Amino acid sequence: MTQSKAPAPMQRRSRPAEPPAGRPDLVKTLKPGDPTPPFDLPTSGGGRVSLASLKGKRVVLYFYPKDDTPGCTREALNFTEKTRAFAAAKTVVVGISRDSVDRHDKFAAKHGLSVILASDEDGKVCEAFGVWAEKTLYGRKFMGIERSTFLIGPTGKLEHVWRKVKVPGHVEDVLKEVKAKHAK
Repeated sequence: MTQSKAPAPMQRRSRPAEPPAGRPDLVKTLKPGDPTPPFDLPTSGGGRVSLASLKGKRVVLYFYPKDDTPGCTREALNFTEKTRAFAAAKTVVVGISRDSVDRHDKFAAKHGLSVILASDEDGKVCEAFGVWAEKTLYGRKFMGIERSTFLIGPTGKLEHVWRKVKVPGHVEDVLKEVKAKHAK
């Protein structure tokens, strides 16, 4: 009599985070001179912001991981503190995360933020800008937003790109670049 072998139990394997379907493993990295990917997103306060609505203006588009976390709060407060200086250089500041508009509203109210906060809940804009990336925390790999900032010129082309941003001193660096571009 032959013994039939029971199938081996299915084992769960932990896999490294994978890029979204349809996206190549090597994402094209945006660089100065490239056209800005189009976007149209809901914002805190019930509005919308799009690349088309900002045409003719210089724009600081900063991507951050999550509302109300220490680094993201500090970054938003730093941009808010420099709102007048950016406005004097005819520049609009927009922060983007995958948080909901409701979370953005609470975040902005709690901290008195004056920057536009846009919601990219489905992550399509994050993917288009190449900021949805594999991250590692305490040895665990996961997908998340890589803190990045893009300076968009009045013609809609990228003028400067900051990747893997560290919050301390970043807003000052961005403002310096904006002032240099505005002076030309």
